[in-house]
Amino acid sequence: MTLARTVRIGPATLHVGDCVNILGRLPSGSVDMVFADPPYGLSNDGTTVRSGRRASVNKGEWDRSRGVQADYAFHFAWIRACRQVLAPNGTIWISGTYHSIHLCGYALQVQGWRVLNDIAWFKPNAPPNLGRRMFTASHETLIWASKRRSARHVFHYDDMRGGDFADDRLKSPGKQMRSVWSIAPPAKREKQFGRHPTQKPEALLDRVVRASTDPKGVVLDPFVGSGTTGVAALRHGRRFIGIDRCDDYVSRLCVPRLRAEVARLRLDPD
Repeated sequence: MTLARTVRIGPATLHVGDCVNILGRLPSGSVDMVFADPPYGLSNDGTTVRSGRRASVNKGEWDRSRGVQADYAFHFAWIRACRQVLAPNGTIWISGTYHSIHLCGYALQVQGWRVLNDIAWFKPNAPPNLGRRMFTASHETLIWASKRRSARHVFHYDDMRGGDFADDRLKSPGKQMRSVWSIAPPAKREKQFGRHPTQKPEALLDRVVRASTDPKGVVLDPFVGSGTTGVAALRHGRRFIGIDRCDDYVSRLCVPRLRAEVARLRLDPD
């Protein structure tokens, strides 16, 4: 059950409820970067492989496609709401697979965003294709876009070129960061409070936050899930706003995870 409520944890604020409604109540231009991991519409009663065993791809009714037109209308609405709260030089990141990312990309273009990059997140340990009638899906796409073509967006080029990304076998030390990132799935320690079906690895959000925000900037995630974006934001000295319709995910995963990070970083919890 979804209950409209707000939880504050140090420099993080979590809202439970519909993201379009909540975004409509936030001050215009108050957010520096949005990272969005919206429903992909993958829950189609098919099967995949998890831990070496056949498993259902279904994640919940929230991830079930309503058809192309309805799915597009959903993505158009939340992207437009994010645009309203984003600062003039702010940017948005959207993750997805071919089930959703093209709808999101088209909505960005219709609304006048400037697409800066599409990033291929390569998954080294992707599950095999059971049907054997198409290529094995081993990546997700991230679109990075600025609010308008004239925006002076944040990009920490030197950090991305010279930073430590030893776990990414595609990143050459001291060379420019390219648009294909090799990042493993979330580690076991990242799931200590429980599992979320679409949880992103901390290394992915760590890179996004470092690349496209400044210290003390405001990061927003309208589909906060297990709170990975919040962990990365707090870890790098940013403020965070997270939104999710599902009170269970927020209460059981996101809240304890962010509280643990606040305690680890010795931040003021109030």
